[in-house]
Amino acid sequence: MCANVVYEWLKTLQLPQYAQSFVDNGYDDLEVCKQIGDPDLDAIGVAVPHHRRRLHEAVRRLREADEAAAGLYFTLEPPP
Repeated sequence: MCANVVYEWLKTLQLPQYAQSFVDNGYDDLEVCKQIGDPDLDAIGVAVPHHRRRLHEAVRRLREADEAAAGLYFTLEPPP
């Protein structure tokens, strides 16, 4: 089994059985997972309706977390 951030994410969703399929289909980091839609879930092999809903909700939360953090940035320059 693949031990990476996608596996850990799927484990928290109680869907670790899909981890290898995610990685095999190129979904090996959360940035890529943020783009998942229905055709992707078909390719990965997620056919169970409540698993699909759980993944769609988790992807929505990943995107929202990104939007919330979008206003933050760091600079290496010293303050004036």
